[in-house]
Amino acid sequence: MRLSERSDSFDHHTIMDADFSSACDDHDFGFAFNSSNFSDRVLRIEIMADPPESKSDGEACSSIAEWRKRKRRREEIKRDEVFAACSSEQVLNLNLPDSDEVIPGDNPEDPMAILEEPQSGDDEAGHDSDSSWSMDCSAILRVKSLFISSAILAAKSPFFYKLFSNGMRESDQRHAALRIHASEEIALMELLSYMYNGKLSTIEPPALLDVLMAADKFEVASCMRHCSKLLRNLPMTPESALLYLELPSSVSMASAVQPLTDAAREYLAARYKDVSKFQDEVIALPLAGVEAVFSSDELQVASEDVVYDLVLRWARAQCGRPEERREVLGQRLARLIRFPFMTCRKLRKVLSCPDLDHDLAAKLVMEALFFKAETPHRQRALAQEDSSGSARRFTERAYKYRPVRVMEFELPHAQCIVYLDLRREECANLFPAGRVYSQAFHLGGQGFFLSAHCNMDQQSSFHCFGLFLGMQEKGSVSFTVDYEFAARMCPAGDFVSKYKGFYTFTGGKAVGYRNLFAVPWASFMAEDSPFFINGILHLRAELTIKNPPIPSPAAPAAR
Repeated sequence: MRLSERSDSFDHHTIMDADFSSACDDHDFGFAFNSSNFSDRVLRIEIMADPPESKSDGEACSSIAEWRKRKRRREEIKRDEVFAACSSEQVLNLNLPDSDEVIPGDNPEDPMAILEEPQSGDDEAGHDSDSSWSMDCSAILRVKSLFISSAILAAKSPFFYKLFSNGMRESDQRHAALRIHASEEIALMELLSYMYNGKLSTIEPPALLDVLMAADKFEVASCMRHCSKLLRNLPMTPESALLYLELPSSVSMASAVQPLTDAAREYLAARYKDVSKFQDEVIALPLAGVEAVFSSDELQVASEDVVYDLVLRWARAQCGRPEERREVLGQRLARLIRFPFMTCRKLRKVLSCPDLDHDLAAKLVMEALFFKAETPHRQRALAQEDSSGSARRFTERAYKYRPVRVMEFELPHAQCIVYLDLRREECANLFPAGRVYSQAFHLGGQGFFLSAHCNMDQQSSFHCFGLFLGMQEKGSVSFTVDYEFAARMCPAGDFVSKYKGFYTFTGGKAVGYRNLFAVPWASFMAEDSPFFINGILHLRAELTIKNPPIPSPAAPAAR
């Protein structure tokens, strides 16, 4: 019998030696979890009943939706102290036995075994001298105790490092105490196991979120990164993306979940990229979701005016009180609106908007106007400087209508000069039959626009670049406009006139030239093309009204 025992013991030690070597190489200390042989302390986990407002929290969540509801309930409850406020006499006596004693839970074949201690009435009575302790303990459901290595936990967590080393009353004892709610129990056990072996036993989003929250609470950044990576690899939904953006993490731990929150922002920005198709959904998003959508460079909108209108609509729908709207717009949302790319007409409305602080509105409009007055080279430099920031107020989006710069004159005639810049890649995307429109500009009380085309020449023998001037379908006025198209040309870089004429406009009409540069498309787009300066095509249109508008004849009355 003794020989058999020795043989078993010998075999066991042989296996442990091999396992230990392999584990150390992989930094896997799972063999030491809850083992007295490799532990120097006992961790007492006091499990309290969940607050009445979240009785269902102890149950496992089966979906992100359930987890989010539970999270909302938790946020309404003040965060409890992590440490049990107990003196050394108040910790249950779990004296560590000598190493040659047999201990429940010290079986190497069952490293997850835990010492469980039910809360006894006698035990509570013994601490009546401390009224606060008695009151706190009244909600304790059960106690779990397990053997821990303070070195392993301290190496993984600043929380445990401070617990064991900075003079707290637990640090000079062989027993440490934590107090948690029942809904945190499973996640804490997963976290403690992870700190030993670097693995989690679950890949379900609700369970991973619970572990992530526990890791944040106990400052285990490596586990937060691991959970973040696992969640990023799972299919994302609008609901889960919003939940990730709203995760309450401490400032010091925020970087650990940054990749997850970045992925959530990218998902929402991509989903609502064509924001005009999802206006009602976007208006219903919480603040974090709206920020993710409107901070995107790839947002597909007609113009920045649309972004401004949608942001105002969201604020009016979500913020009931005027002072609340002004605060949210001023501190969070105004920085997402790229005012330099709004039309001057809309900027005038910004100055009188009651939902924006007047001083802030004036500052934003002045900044936008100064940017519009800058040279294209300076504008690009400002955009480059701005590219590393979060607001990116000088960076153009993928507007459906390209921004223009407009100079207006009233004397000696009503006149405007319009500048439209197109990037080489924008022009390349026009082939073989595309077109791009400018933002509207106004002359004589009427709205006009420019449109650049890739079309066939009049003989339909080759593709070419064309430029057209159109009047919006608005009003019943007809008048004649003198116009001239010009483009900057290499090597001098001066504007060279390409086409001029006059046209009597009525609503919805357009005029222009199918082959502005009188060359085939391939020559226009060639690497040595004289029409692109630093990758930009600079176009200019001058419009002049020399005759007063003539009202269109009224239709004959029906008999």
